[in-house]
Amino acid sequence: MSGKERREQLLDVGRKLFAEQGYDGTSVEEIAATAQVSKPVVYEHFGGKEGLYAVVVDREIQALLTAITASLSVEEAKPRHLVENAALALLTYIETSSDGFRILIRDSPVTQATGNFATLISDVATQVEYLLGDEFRERGLDPKAAPVYAQMLVGMVALAGQYWLDHRRMKKTDVAAHLVNLAWNGLSGLERKPHLSEQNRARRSGAEPGEQDSA
Repeated sequence: MSGKERREQLLDVGRKLFAEQGYDGTSVEEIAATAQVSKPVVYEHFGGKEGLYAVVVDREIQALLTAITASLSVEEAKPRHLVENAALALLTYIETSSDGFRILIRDSPVTQATGNFATLISDVATQVEYLLGDEFRERGLDPKAAPVYAQMLVGMVALAGQYWLDHRRMKKTDVAAHLVNLAWNGLSGLERKPHLSEQNRARRSGAEPGEQDSA
């Protein structure tokens, strides 16, 4: 193999092992043995397990972020369609890159300098903020609340994707449709000034239900 081909082989082997066993459960010895090379070859290309892991994670993050960014960059698309596109982009990535997604949702080692899934979700949420901000302004809602709603929306899709990864009883398009049903129909009925129920407000303040707004 050429140096480039060997590097790609080691990345493929590491990606599969990290997905199956996690970072801590995978050793340089196992990577080398699976690739049928000596340990020094792994060190030569990546400096060790951590370096190989960093490249694998970075590639997965870039692939998923590129897919979701493209789904949100459709000109003149309606907000609901953009939500559909983003949900489908994530589910398609899970469907075609299950090993990569399993790696992203695992905890990264403390020494890992590259990004992780939480960072990725935050980056995507930042891109969603402006879409929600525009929608909030049109509906007379406070656009300052858009960032936290963006985190909620993207987090909901991500968690549903994690569930679907191991429970494929529904088709991808059906999962996306249900996600959008909850997200969009929830957004369309937002209150201008949301509040807890009287009972929960009373419990939070230590008062009995019915005493909180009695004046």
